[in-house]
Amino acid sequence: MGTFDLPWIRKIAAIAVLGDENRRKLYEYVLNAGSAVGRDEAALTLGLPRSSVSFHLDRLVREGLLQVEFRKSPDRTGPGSGRPSKLYRPMVDEIGVSIPERHYDLAGHLMAAAIQRSESDGAPVEAALREVASARGSELGRPGDFLGAISELGYHPTPDASGGYRLLNCPFHRLSLDHKEVVCAMNGAFLSGAATASGLSADVVVPDPDHGPGHCCARITTLEGDS
Repeated sequence: MGTFDLPWIRKIAAIAVLGDENRRKLYEYVLNAGSAVGRDEAALTLGLPRSSVSFHLDRLVREGLLQVEFRKSPDRTGPGSGRPSKLYRPMVDEIGVSIPERHYDLAGHLMAAAIQRSESDGAPVEAALREVASARGSELGRPGDFLGAISELGYHPTPDASGGYRLLNCPFHRLSLDHKEVVCAMNGAFLSGAATASGLSADVVVPDPDHGPGHCCARITTLEGDS
């Protein structure tokens, strides 16, 4: 799991919880351990009280940064070998957050996938980019809740005077400043894929030539067909 898998508000909470120095050290230790880590091991390595380590590790679990697994030591077998040990491993491999919300990691993934497909199939890169963006949008769409899905991605849909929705944030803002045609085509395909996965026509996503600074280059004309 990477940064994109955490909702934006959860990323904010994750950054906040890592403000504690000992908690941050524990998270970095587990992240770099290469295998699941026990409380005793972490306490011994970092020179922290076991009770403090247990508290901080469980807090990191609650915030979605670590996950727990239970495993018996291979050295302990048979009756009376004891309960399985509680171990911790990373849930995400890195955390990034920006305000307003941006998703340059997603853009990079889509562009790399498009280049790979173009080299493999011989398709033009722009066509491959639209295809992979639409497919990724379909994966992130939510049946019956298109606005909810794109809100979690940071688009900030807001009703407009024509019965549709303006998108008051562009998750790919900096990229769009220098590569507008490419990024807007990718963005439109991505939103169209999310729309169809949510039960709408891809045609509800149209260009927004009057979008304001930092706003998305697309708008939503209607939610008709959303179920």
